[in-house]
Amino acid sequence: MTLMPPGALKKGANKFMSAPLSAQFGMIVVALYVVAAVFAPQLAPYGEGQIVGSQFEPWSSAFWLGTDNLGRDMFTRLVFGARNTIGIALITTVLAFSIGATFGLLAATFGGWTDQLLSRVVDILMSIPQLIFALLLLSIFGTSTLSLILIIAMLDSTRVFRLCRAVATDAAVSDYVEVARLRGEGPLWIMGREILPNVLPTLIAEFGLRFCFVFLLISGLSFLGLGIQPPTSDWGSMVRDSATLIVYADSTPLLPAGAIALLAVAVNLVVDWFLHTASGLKD
Repeated sequence: MTLMPPGALKKGANKFMSAPLSAQFGMIVVALYVVAAVFAPQLAPYGEGQIVGSQFEPWSSAFWLGTDNLGRDMFTRLVFGARNTIGIALITTVLAFSIGATFGLLAATFGGWTDQLLSRVVDILMSIPQLIFALLLLSIFGTSTLSLILIIAMLDSTRVFRLCRAVATDAAVSDYVEVARLRGEGPLWIMGREILPNVLPTLIAEFGLRFCFVFLLISGLSFLGLGIQPPTSDWGSMVRDSATLIVYADSTPLLPAGAIALLAVAVNLVVDWFLHTASGLKD
């Protein structure tokens, strides 16, 4: 197994220490979420769908955060929810970016009818509110995990397309691209070697923001019952299942809601710092 060289570790540590406190906080929170998602079976005291007690048992040494409406351990569900919610959101975002960025680069590189056709299709898809469109498609094709990923990735790729096309169009008329055309380079070579490297920092920053939007959309759909389906643990459905406890001044429903909010804030803090660094601006 190849280990990371000491120089890379030192460089990463220096990068972390030079970041502002807000970015450091965001990176630490994101790292904790990643650890929880990867090592969920080892961290959770019970099985994901295991019924271990009565309904809505209070916090105790046996059940650190109590139990839910079916008697499942809330702490266990919260930990496994990190794996399911974050994992599905990450896969969906990667797929959305693969589709949107590819077509955005093609539209900017080739222009003409290619650009017009792709842009008009995207305009049609974006003219319908995303949440309503997602609810409609999920009611037609079912609420399986595969359907959820494909539908949200398709809808979110339109936003990625618009951004990628905009920044790639600016890069496509630059002098270095004109020089590459005069050298006789093909459109695909220009797209991959000249345009893409110059728009990559913007796309990376957008990836973080887009992940937050996808993550929140999936949680919202799960809260409505059309997202990740039981018995799979998900933070959105956990808020819905324990919402009645709010009436009794129980803060348990705020835990999955807080987990959603904290991750969204942490990712945005890291993205803001990365975008500021990539822009070359000085404090």
